[in-house]
Order: sequence, then C-alpha cells, then structure tokens
Amino acid sequence: MPTARILVMDDEQAILNLAREFLQMMGHQVDTAIEGAAAVSKYREAMNAGRPFDLVIMDLTVPEGMNGVDTMARLLEMDPDVSVVVSSGYADDPVISNLSSYGFQGVVLKPWPMDELRCVVEGIIKQRAKTRPNKQRG
Repeated sequence: MPTARILVMDDEQAILNLAREFLQMMGHQVDTAIEGAAAVSKYREAMNAGRPFDLVIMDLTVPEGMNGVDTMARLLEMDPDVSVVVSSGYADDPVISNLSSYGFQGVVLKPWPMDELRCVVEGIIKQRAKTRPNKQRG
C-alpha cells in the first residue's frame, strides 16, 4: 500500500502521539492538530503547497476549540473530496449513527483498537486510490 499523508486532530496530546506513532509504523506521513481551526489551517497549507492530505482523522468533541462537525464543514468548503474518519469516545453521538450526512467516510471509536484503526485507514486509502488514480502525492 502506498504511503498516505494523514492529518490527525484531537484535543488530547496523548492521543495525537499514539496516532502519530502507530500511523508512522504503518508507513504513513502524519501531521497533527490540537483543535479544528489548526486542522483547517494545516489542511489549507498542504493543499496550497500541492501536497494535500489523503485522509483526516478527527475527534468530534473538542471542549476548547473548533469541534469535529464544524471542522468537517470547513474542510468540505475547501475540498469537497476530503476523506475524513471521525474519532469519538461517544458511540451514542448522533453524528456516529449518521456519518455520511456530515460528510464523514468512517468512524473509529475510542479507545482505538489498533486493528480497527488500521482497517479503516487502509480501506479509505484504497478507495481513494481507486476513485482518484491520477492524483499526485508529495
């Protein structure tokens, strides 16, 4: 599987560190953001540099900053083809049961089972490769 550029947004530094370590072990390039506005900024910078992210994994609940739903709306405005996996510790959140209406392609519930995270990430990356075969990666 080719290396993907992945942006992870979560308000817990320990989660960001764990995600970075695991995704890098899978061979991916990883950047992180502590809340939504920072994620939007990093996503925009990557697009403008011609090195867009292949996947974003983001927390829904961010007490001090832009949350996942608002961040998703901003990302969709910038890039209608953005691929985003929602990450949450709240399985009963209405967003989880209605992912596609918010623009999300997948979900990983916290605490992340690493096999589940791997499966979701690889599935979305493979799907993107099929639907966007000519897209350049940096």
